[in-house]
Amino acid sequence: MAEWLPPAMFACLVITLFAGFPVAFSLAAVAGAFGIVGILTGSFDTPFLEAMEFRIQGVFNNDNLLAIPLLVFMGMLLERTGIAEDMFVALNRLFGRTPGGLAYTAIVVGAALSAITGFVSASVIAMGLIALPVMLRTGYDARLATGVIAAAGTLAQIIPPSLVLIVLAEQLDVSLIDIYRGALLPSTLLICAYLAYVFFVTWRNPKLAPPAMTPAGQVWTRPKVWLQAVLAAGLPLGLVLLVLASIYFGVATPSEGGAIGVTGALLLGLAKGKLNGRNLRQTMDVTGILVSCIIFLLLGASFFTLVFRGLNGHLWVESLFKLIPAGQVGFIIFINVAIFLLAFFLDFFEIAFIVLPLIEPIARKMGIDMVWLTVLLAVNLQTSFMHPPFGIALYNVRSVTPSSVRTTQIYWGAIPFLLIQLLMVMLLIVAPQVVTKNASTPPVNTNNIQIELPPLPLPLQNSRREEDLACTKQFTFRRA
Repeated sequence: MAEWLPPAMFACLVITLFAGFPVAFSLAAVAGAFGIVGILTGSFDTPFLEAMEFRIQGVFNNDNLLAIPLLVFMGMLLERTGIAEDMFVALNRLFGRTPGGLAYTAIVVGAALSAITGFVSASVIAMGLIALPVMLRTGYDARLATGVIAAAGTLAQIIPPSLVLIVLAEQLDVSLIDIYRGALLPSTLLICAYLAYVFFVTWRNPKLAPPAMTPAGQVWTRPKVWLQAVLAAGLPLGLVLLVLASIYFGVATPSEGGAIGVTGALLLGLAKGKLNGRNLRQTMDVTGILVSCIIFLLLGASFFTLVFRGLNGHLWVESLFKLIPAGQVGFIIFINVAIFLLAFFLDFFEIAFIVLPLIEPIARKMGIDMVWLTVLLAVNLQTSFMHPPFGIALYNVRSVTPSSVRTTQIYWGAIPFLLIQLLMVMLLIVAPQVVTKNASTPPVNTNNIQIELPPLPLPLQNSRREEDLACTKQFTFRRA
């Protein structure tokens, strides 16, 4: 009976999630139930549960997880004080008079907002409220406009300092700094690919994205436009880059970088005169709710994996992956296809807290670079927000879109950007050096390490020889 408990436990969890119960409590409840069954049947050792105390301590003592409330608080501060809206207005004056200019502006501002907030839903809704009405009034094609908004918002999945990357680093036990370094180039390539697609579409058919008209009575000189763009976009982007640079170059830990970001966001909000008691309280409430949800998810997932391993579930998972041919290549292709399909039904947190801990030990045994795998899965999981018809980003766009825009138009608008994301996944599989080139320092060959000690001073050497002789004489005397 013992060999049937792990698959039964996993199946029970899937049924519980599809029934609509909260993920964190479903994980803990299923783990508790099967832990009791395992104890009653003799398949689970009770002392194994004592490790849960150390796992809870590990969650609260983890320096990477300590960065989550700080980075979330920084992002919510900048979002509540209207920083993103100011950026869009300023950059719209700079690029809006060219075909597709509003789309370029939405992608750039969406990337900046994604890096600031770290949450896909927050970025998509904010960009939908700020940019989408302007794009539709200008005469943009509804499919292109909604697709740009959804794609720009989902960049929060991969652009450092992303909350998603912190969660993946914790679940896959990888250095967060290495993940940030490895994700920089893929995220930059993804932004450039979005911009290139907009350029190609507007070049083929400029009527899909006509230039924005300057309001009557407003005359903006070129130097004044550039100055407004630098002030509106440069300061928040500079703050994000400061946080990233402090973490990237090892000047600060992720939690210290988050503290720098919070301090900068408070000063920026005060300097703009948009930070008041109401905004600060709303920011603290939202941050507390989001962080509490993540903590409960972490504790529930930790309890589930503990019981699952206690029932030898990891051996059952390993036996399943042994059936996959082609070694590492087959493993990588299989898990990416599986996660892509699972994302139709499960959201990011469910996949991150349930599926990824099961494949992590297998990937390590196969010698796969874990930093590369983490970034690859982050890009793959990004597609889960864009899947028609289940992608949460598409639901967010629908919630802020006028009724004149049909839901099918939102779905069709998301497909080109979804294909771009899949092309990025394939690029990372074919060319891992896109991630590994800047991810970490090269490994050190311990076989070539030589430690040379300086020679002892002569008086010290003589004194030690006298001590050795005295000990030898004393030992000989006692033996006699």
